[in-house]
Amino acid sequence: MVVLLVVASTALLRIHLIDTPLERDEGEYAYAGQLMLQGIPPYKLACNMKLPGTYAAYALIMAAFGQTTVAIHAGLLLVNGGAIVLIYLLGKRLFGVRSGLAACAAYALCSLGAGVLGTQAHATQFVVLAALAGLWLLLRWEQDGRRRGMLFASGVLFGVAFVLKQPGILFGVFAAAYLAATRCWRRLPEFLAGAALPFALTCLILWWVGVFDRFWFWTFTYASHYGTENSLAAGAAALADTFVPILQRGFALWALAAAGLWMALRERRFFVPALLLFSFLAICPGLYFRPHYVVLMLPAVALLAGVCVRGRWPAIVFACALALSLFLQRDVLFRMGPSEVSRELYGLEPFPEAVPVAAYIRAHTGPRDLIAVLGSEPEIYFYAHRHSATSYLYTEPLVEDQPFALRMQDDMIAELERNRPSYVVRFPIAETLRLGAGSAPRVFDWWKTYSPGRYRLVGIADIMEDGSSEYRWDAAAKSYQPRSLFHLAVYRRNAVGNP
Repeated sequence: MVVLLVVASTALLRIHLIDTPLERDEGEYAYAGQLMLQGIPPYKLACNMKLPGTYAAYALIMAAFGQTTVAIHAGLLLVNGGAIVLIYLLGKRLFGVRSGLAACAAYALCSLGAGVLGTQAHATQFVVLAALAGLWLLLRWEQDGRRRGMLFASGVLFGVAFVLKQPGILFGVFAAAYLAATRCWRRLPEFLAGAALPFALTCLILWWVGVFDRFWFWTFTYASHYGTENSLAAGAAALADTFVPILQRGFALWALAAAGLWMALRERRFFVPALLLFSFLAICPGLYFRPHYVVLMLPAVALLAGVCVRGRWPAIVFACALALSLFLQRDVLFRMGPSEVSRELYGLEPFPEAVPVAAYIRAHTGPRDLIAVLGSEPEIYFYAHRHSATSYLYTEPLVEDQPFALRMQDDMIAELERNRPSYVVRFPIAETLRLGAGSAPRVFDWWKTYSPGRYRLVGIADIMEDGSSEYRWDAAAKSYQPRSLFHLAVYRRNAVGNP
């Protein structure tokens, strides 16, 4: 009953913010999922370095609930609810009912928290669900008679966690290490066979539909360079920048987790401390430490917080820690509306503005018209229900200091010249954010010489420092001078007649 109350309470908080505009990663997943529902495989018209599992998860959600922001966040609500239940089951099995209840409540609040961007349907939320299901099956296999096929099924779930996002492989490594530590060497092949199956099937399907080469280039060849761009100093700074806001909003629960870690180690119960270690390693690849990566650590943190709840007074302390964390996040969770939350989490990024910009484009184009975004806002393709004229969804990879940058820029330019998008959307500040000593802004220089005479400005979404927005369309856009670098500019190809 308590678990259902936790799930229901979390659902009510999420429903309040269910229409929060999609951010970039969500836009990428939604657009790729939308293409899959049209029978177009990943990496054919939309490329990035992520494995395709979350694309497929989004496609399933949209097939069930519709191709809207509300539908996507309703899917997140269900995924998060499933993770909460699994946290309870794991905590109950490892430490008892009270600990399980406390752990599921801690996870519910932490995974919704603003510090980890918990209102958004990031891939890490999906990875956690698959990994927790794999852990639960692993413990059931060990403690309930080692039933035939259960270990293989556990491996499959860990394999799904990897296909959802590459760092998910660390959960499978943890499970394999646990089997080795408990001297289940003879059963490792069964587990590893299950873990390999989802990726093997993914490769087979992508080979069958003819996109395996592009898939491999983006998810392994390019991704290996992306994962080595950051220095240790930059990584340490990113780690601090990420964890300070998280700890400020939820320090009481993290303090309880630290106490639970000490108690678990003192009692020589190493399962959850080891899970915490591997979870931390899962957020380390590339040393980027983005806030939503920390979601991968939250199951271990919540379970450790639950370790402390073994009597009346500790339970009261836990309740106070939970209440304090709620209080510190009251604005985001209770007072702000969806667009305000987007501003709170992402500053002046144009996520709320992408909605009316995409609506304008959709109203002025046909289903077969192609559009393009010079920036990194793939959510516009999803909202507009229009295909991109280029397979490059983000400009960041094109200007990074990596060996494929110039080739990528040339490819994007060739695709845009060949496909002649009806509309082009620019986010000018994105053209400077990632430029460094090793960057070559060839694609931006190309636009400056290519667009005059071919495209004309027909829309401006100007984002003010106070978070408000001003819009100018058609004739009103021509003479308007944006007051901020944070603006979306909409261009229409001259060959298209006036609506």
